[in-house]
Amino acid sequence: MSVSTDVRLARDEAEVRKCFKAFKELRPHLKSEEDFVERWRAQTGEGYRLVYIQDGDAVPAAAGYRFLRTMAWGHILYIDDLVAVASRHRTGLGSAILRHLQEEARRLGCDAVHLDTGYQRHLAHRAYLRNGFRLDCHHLAWDVTR
Repeated sequence: MSVSTDVRLARDEAEVRKCFKAFKELRPHLKSEEDFVERWRAQTGEGYRLVYIQDGDAVPAAAGYRFLRTMAWGHILYIDDLVAVASRHRTGLGSAILRHLQEEARRLGCDAVHLDTGYQRHLAHRAYLRNGFRLDCHHLAWDVTR
């Protein structure tokens, strides 16, 4: 049985909640579904959007993104989060979401689509490269200690 690869925009909290289990695989530090929803609410105020693919009651793939204007890259669509649950890797769901976001970037006149990815995410890297991305830079981070 093949699943639809229709990518949907989460328009309300109920639709966002459907995505929690998928996001929890990507972001295991999320403490609870409530934590996830609170983070979504805060990020929505910064332009964050969430899209997903649904299969029955389950969400096997989802992504969070926003539009940014930067000195370095111009007007971009930035993918904060992209996940296909482990049991659905290599089924094309992540690529379907990537293609959707690439088309959204074209439609809205962006200069590029950007994302950061962990070094250990080799399957994801292959999917990004298959979908026209290139390895472009290193992302560095500094944690603020309180």
